[in-house]
Amino acid sequence: MFAAPVILEEKADYMKHDRLFKKLIKEFFEEFIEGFFPDLHPYIDFSEVTFLEQEVYLDYIKGTKKEIDLLAEVKLNHEAKLLHIHTEAQSSHEADFPERMFLYFSYLYAKHRKPIQPIAVLSYNRQKEEPTQFRINTLHQNVLQFNFLQLHLKKKNWKEYIQSDNPAVAALLSQMGYKEHERVQVKLEFLRMISRMQIDPAKMEFFAV
Repeated sequence: MFAAPVILEEKADYMKHDRLFKKLIKEFFEEFIEGFFPDLHPYIDFSEVTFLEQEVYLDYIKGTKKEIDLLAEVKLNHEAKLLHIHTEAQSSHEADFPERMFLYFSYLYAKHRKPIQPIAVLSYNRQKEEPTQFRINTLHQNVLQFNFLQLHLKKKNWKEYIQSDNPAVAALLSQMGYKEHERVQVKLEFLRMISRMQIDPAKMEFFAV
């Protein structure tokens, strides 16, 4: 008799954390790209950004169901081409995360047939460098090398960002790397950053101290 695989849902805390990041990046999408991926920013026409319907990826091998965080469709500057930007937030280390990024990429490309720029946003504290690629090798050939951009917030020096007037940077300042004795200073610099910006009151939920 055929036994249907059991599909496990993501944990509530994990989903809550990643949904907050998704909401933040969606609200300040251009500012996020400009602040953390300045080399990518000039190529994108931010006057037309469409956030596509959230996708659900079913992994029948592992028996899991995961929501793909954010998929934006943008036009490229000076080109009649579309680009999909897939942004995935990760709040804890998982050894198979690069593979999962590749599986998401494959699923999205098979469905939409558009070029995709994948971005991983890591918010956990881990000293070891995290990979930014997934490879498949045989005995004599490198069959596949899949690369993605990565923002590891805890490895960012908060002092390098305090002169910024970018709201996405300000909202993520407290997620960057700092020592325990710097906690109060980080909060003070965050408040100074906010005071320089004219933030819509409706968006202040992203700027809790």
